[in-house]
Amino acid sequence: MKTLVTDILILFLPFFCAAQQTVISGKVQDNATKEALPYVTVTIQDAASKTITAGVTDNKGLFSLEGILNGTETISFSYTGYQNYTHPLQITSGKSKIELGTIYLITEAVQLKSVEISGQKSNISLKLDKKIFEVGKDILSQNGSAHDVLNGVPSVAVSPSGGISLRGNNNVLVLINGRQSGLTQNNALDQIAADQIERIEVITNPSSRYDAAGSAGIINIILKKNKKSGFSGQIRLVAGSPNDSRLNPSINFKSNKINIFSNFSIRSSDYVGLYTTNQVTNLTTSPNYMNRVQNEDRHDDGKLLYFGADYFIDEHQTITVAFLKNGTHDNDKTDLEYNYKSNPNSITPDSLLVRNGKSLEKRDYSQFEFNYTRTFKQKTKKWTVDVQYDWWNSDKKWNLSTERLTPNPLDYPGIRTRSTGNSRDFLAKSDFIQPIDSVSVLEFGIKTEIRKVSSDYLAEQEQDNNWIIYQNIDNDLNYSETITGAYVQFSDKIKKFSYMLGLRTEFTDISIKDVENTYNDQKNYNKLFPTVNLSYGFEASTLQLNYSKRIRRPSLYALYPFNEVTDLNAQYIGNPDLNPSYTDAFEMAFLKTWKTFTLNPSLYYQYEKGYIQDFTYREDDIFLTTPINIDYEIRSGVELSTLYNPYKWLQINAEMNFYSFKQKGNYNEEKLDYKSENFTARLSTQIKLPAKFGFQGRYNFRGEKRNAQTVNEALQSIDFGLSKQLFKDKATLVFDITNAFNLRQNKSVTTGIDYLIKENSIPNAARYRLSFVYRFNLTDPKIIRQAKDANRN
Repeated sequence: MKTLVTDILILFLPFFCAAQQTVISGKVQDNATKEALPYVTVTIQDAASKTITAGVTDNKGLFSLEGILNGTETISFSYTGYQNYTHPLQITSGKSKIELGTIYLITEAVQLKSVEISGQKSNISLKLDKKIFEVGKDILSQNGSAHDVLNGVPSVAVSPSGGISLRGNNNVLVLINGRQSGLTQNNALDQIAADQIERIEVITNPSSRYDAAGSAGIINIILKKNKKSGFSGQIRLVAGSPNDSRLNPSINFKSNKINIFSNFSIRSSDYVGLYTTNQVTNLTTSPNYMNRVQNEDRHDDGKLLYFGADYFIDEHQTITVAFLKNGTHDNDKTDLEYNYKSNPNSITPDSLLVRNGKSLEKRDYSQFEFNYTRTFKQKTKKWTVDVQYDWWNSDKKWNLSTERLTPNPLDYPGIRTRSTGNSRDFLAKSDFIQPIDSVSVLEFGIKTEIRKVSSDYLAEQEQDNNWIIYQNIDNDLNYSETITGAYVQFSDKIKKFSYMLGLRTEFTDISIKDVENTYNDQKNYNKLFPTVNLSYGFEASTLQLNYSKRIRRPSLYALYPFNEVTDLNAQYIGNPDLNPSYTDAFEMAFLKTWKTFTLNPSLYYQYEKGYIQDFTYREDDIFLTTPINIDYEIRSGVELSTLYNPYKWLQINAEMNFYSFKQKGNYNEEKLDYKSENFTARLSTQIKLPAKFGFQGRYNFRGEKRNAQTVNEALQSIDFGLSKQLFKDKATLVFDITNAFNLRQNKSVTTGIDYLIKENSIPNAARYRLSFVYRFNLTDPKIIRQAKDANRN
């Protein structure tokens, strides 16, 4: 009988063990900032140091591990740049769940051969749903503007003319503090000092809580807020050649009840550009040749003020108000020389023309922000209300003089243009996060945005000491846009499998109308945008599969139908008849973290219906470029990002992106079907040297890029930076070189019916900059103590 009982117990032992599995859960945060730490490696070991189970924290720093635990085990937490943390576990018989609460990790501080190195989080964090770039820790991003910062972010590229692309796709939505802003339009990002940016978030496949705009994804620029108690701040001075002078002071105050933050920027910058064009027309009959050389000298002055306050009503309620003011004044000069020949070998031109232009432009942008945040006793439950109102005004004038030098000298009538515009943009949204249990979360929200833009453009020509309208260019365009959206999404976790399902709807109402009634268009469209995010966690790694449907609405610049007349040979004209395009985006990503190495490969596929691209044609001996819709573009590629920290003093980041695309469509009876591939790569290394010196080098490469009309040659650039910590780390001195050796040159060849155009654009020469920043903390312990006492009362 005893033997029978023993056999039965042995037979059912696995079931008893399964019933005795214990769930260990908790949350991991940064000890100083109290920010959640995603993808921290969590490991449980037995007394013999054998791993029982392991996993990683999710996007909110939460972890939940299951295992057959008995007796005394240990749980350890490891994350690059932080001290490892080990905690003993006392497993009580019959207890199936243990809640550890919040685990705080502390940044490292190590000593290496008398070289003092302060440990910190990596300046680039690779996540599955986003890449986070910590600006303050990157040497090459400290001296310039937001464009300099973005040029160092994985997957992101900024063209010499300021165009932003993500994975080679320029259809990207750029946000400021999670919201759309006028600072992201018309190259205005160059007005934001790098010093005012805390981090950049790159979201390649956004969930439904984000706007559906941007088929390539979202870039979110987070501006700095104060995190230190008491009075604190810093001042930064920058000097460069060509001239790049900046003054960026900031001062902040924080107590238990209020947090006041402010940033101010004064900038004076010069840009030297060189553009050359060699073209041949009438290829099949009597070829004509034209060589154009354009020298450009641009001078920009800018002032930016950003200040606001957080008011902590109580431990669960916060109100934030902020105001941003950005004003710029540009003074540009351009000299163009046109050399016309019928014989390319002739030394003497058939005709030689020169045009001198001077432009003055003033832009003024203001933005008001309001946020109310309500948290609850239940973890992660939150309600937010956001209201934003922004307005801008612009006034741009051109004065052009043209002279023929050969064969018969002649002064042409002067031309002047004026473009004035203004915009009013109102946004309101509310989001609610409702946890259902410890792992299930329901989110939903609504949003409305109303935008009204007015633009008046006039071109005049001098005649008999009077000014008359030039080429009938005198019009006033009014544009209004209303976007109303709502979303709901649900997330849950089953052991190591997590999923998030979302659905967003957006109704768009657009009206385009001009005074002359040449353009009078009303467009309404309503679409559903589903999103699916699936992930499975392995030991120190995660696999994720994402799908989202997105929209690309034509930008105001692409719709604007009035062409500038600065160039005699080529002009850009917007297309008010443009329609939006829709993208189905799929992505599979894998994240694996070792002690010193992080690997993040991704496969992606995008089908964009109604793809928008530029089309160049010739009319009245002038080359006109306008955006058009074609049938579709299919893009598929592989991206690989790696981060290697073999030593505390060395960090290497390498990335590559290879994609192929297929385009189909036609315009003006010209077939635009095309297939091609493209390759981009970036290599960056940052070294901490003795005596508190630091060095960073970065190499960017973009392979040859083609479409049905134009071939852009490979583009490359090299940047260097050297930093030195001073005055017990209260000050930093940085010297950097961008576009070293003037390698960043955009060379292209455009082929059309009976013409060929070769161009080389160098908008910005190599730049050398030196900056000095001094950080101060005016904290008076007595002030902080009084503030705390008052809060308690």
